[in-house]
Amino acid sequence: MAGETAANGNSNGRGIMLALMAIMVFGGQDVAGKILVQDYAPAQIVMIRYWSFAAFALFLVMRQGKLRHAFRARRPLVHVLRGALLIADVLLFALAVQTLPLGELHAVLLLFPILVTVFSIPLLGETIGPFRWGAVFAGFVGSLIILRPGFGEFDIGLVYGLAAAVVFALYNVLTRLTARDDSTATAMLYAGVVGLVVSGAIGIFYWVPLTLEAWGLIAITWVSTALGHFLMMRSLHFAPASLLQPFNFLMLPWAILMSLIFFGVGIDPISLVGATIIIAAGLTVTWRERVKARAVTPAMFAASAGEATTRQQVSAAEMPRDKTPAP
Repeated sequence: MAGETAANGNSNGRGIMLALMAIMVFGGQDVAGKILVQDYAPAQIVMIRYWSFAAFALFLVMRQGKLRHAFRARRPLVHVLRGALLIADVLLFALAVQTLPLGELHAVLLLFPILVTVFSIPLLGETIGPFRWGAVFAGFVGSLIILRPGFGEFDIGLVYGLAAAVVFALYNVLTRLTARDDSTATAMLYAGVVGLVVSGAIGIFYWVPLTLEAWGLIAITWVSTALGHFLMMRSLHFAPASLLQPFNFLMLPWAILMSLIFFGVGIDPISLVGATIIIAAGLTVTWRERVKARAVTPAMFAASAGEATTRQQVSAAEMPRDKTPAP
């Protein structure tokens, strides 16, 4: 029994370490992306980044079986909508990072797990208790502190960042919905193909030749996309999603550090207060979900854990940029 406990501890430790490495890689990806969108249209950069993501998704799907089998879906229109939401999220992120410091943008994006809780009520029929309702309210208070409407100079990047959090939350709720009937391969294939088509249809109108330096930064985003997602998926092999979820909030201090190092810009104290409130709210949501998981029977808990891990693998394989995995 002691040996089994030690083995579980070692496995969880490896998972946490791999998840932290993925966060660091995704932070580097954000730095390269922010530099690129200062000189090139976000639509063009997103289109080019989707080339590697689509190739990555097709590679993973083809390893599992034939493509035509993966295209068969119980809810094809929902999958198409998911793909459209994902490309919208990535484009909104690129628009936001043009003007916002990385730390401030990630502070807004931390609303994502709280928004998932809200959207799960009408779309998935879930119910939440007073603890999570309180966390939702606190999260929105934190976002208002960061946005500070009517006070000081307003940055449109904050609107893009908030919209990105909303869109990505909807995407993840729809991922939970489609996971009831369709495979991970189907989810990845639709996200890759739909994103490739939509990003190409928009990005082609913004095309301008890239310098050698820009192509070097593009190469960094391609490599970091594949490496970051590989590390995230490996972390889920060693540790459950519920254990890894809180560590994703470390993306905020890492983003602040990257912003200070590469751009000389941190996060203002007021926004940091708002971000701290959002993190506390997000951790409350995560804690309550773990408490609910422990309340079910052992058999039900095993099934729920397996489903959560599957959703995490879908999210990790489908995200062309860093994101907090679905709770």
